[in-house]
Amino acid sequence: MIISCCDSRVHVTALFGAEQGEFFIHRNIAALVPPFQPDGDHHGTSAAVEYAVTALKVSQVIVLGHSSCGGVKGCHEMCLGHAPELEKTESFVGRWMDLLRPGFEQVRDIADENARLEALEKKAVLVSLENLMTFPFVAERVMDGSLALHGLWTDIGQGGLHIYDAKADLFVEA
Repeated sequence: MIISCCDSRVHVTALFGAEQGEFFIHRNIAALVPPFQPDGDHHGTSAAVEYAVTALKVSQVIVLGHSSCGGVKGCHEMCLGHAPELEKTESFVGRWMDLLRPGFEQVRDIADENARLEALEKKAVLVSLENLMTFPFVAERVMDGSLALHGLWTDIGQGGLHIYDAKADLFVEA
């Protein structure tokens, strides 16, 4: 399974040299995964994760972030107070990007705006990986070794691919 941004510039199958139908792909704004919340509300991403892990029995889940992500930039602007439209209660995008607010707080002090945005794009991947582990059926399969989670970030302008190395706590070039 690949959880990717809905940005049309992120062509998942081409990035991996895969054929159509080889991956179970779920796309949403900024490739975010919410935490496990069985509250009866509609959760498209949570439903896709549940189906992939419990019904399809996928062995790998990849969260794929990317450079120049509009969703992440929106979160950045919202957290800086520059996007009042996203602060409105009825903003679906704003409430979705609330998932990334804690990540913003961790990169807020990076002085260079471009470096801060890239750090927040990568932080979005990590937030999603952390939230995946709140799903009991994901955590159980990770613990028994039948499921692996991976965080990737691609530079869509340069074409580079970076993989999150949990031991080093950083993204390294693939």
